[in-house]
Amino acid sequence: MPYIVEKTDLNEVLLLAPKVFSDSRGFFFESFNQRDFEQSTGLNIKFVQDNHSLSAQGVLRGLHFQKQFPQGKLIRVVRGEIFDVAVDIRPQSPQYGQWTAIRLDAAKHHQLWIPGGFAHGFLVLSEQAEVIYKTTDYWVASDEDAILWNDPDLGIEWPLDLIQGPPQLSGKDAAARAFKRPV
Repeated sequence: MPYIVEKTDLNEVLLLAPKVFSDSRGFFFESFNQRDFEQSTGLNIKFVQDNHSLSAQGVLRGLHFQKQFPQGKLIRVVRGEIFDVAVDIRPQSPQYGQWTAIRLDAAKHHQLWIPGGFAHGFLVLSEQAEVIYKTTDYWVASDEDAILWNDPDLGIEWPLDLIQGPPQLSGKDAAARAFKRPV
């Protein structure tokens, strides 16, 4: 298999490890190959947009989602390290309201597949982190929403002891809604 695929605590959220070729000169790997992705995961997914963010240590982005146009995301870190979180927000799902988290870093080259219908967020653990992710639908500003990162009903165990001070939030994330409030 081109990718080694591991299931997470949430059945549909997958950790993918690509085959990396390393030697004294550095490394090479295919960061994405449609055929290999489908063969390894059994998913026939069409990606339509790539996003790239740079964030300083302690920045917490999320928990973001789109209501009518949910985005599946294939996430990888190209510099630094993050604590990446996915929350199942599909009311009909048996795992509704459950979350999983993975530490992603540039050194391991792992990727995290988060299907549509999940909220997503991450906390930057390193001095800086660059995150690139593919999405299965386009971003629609009017469709975007966010759940409060520290919502007590979710109980996400963010590793705040690994950063200096409280997390840095955008105004939108600081004003995010409670999980149990209807969409």
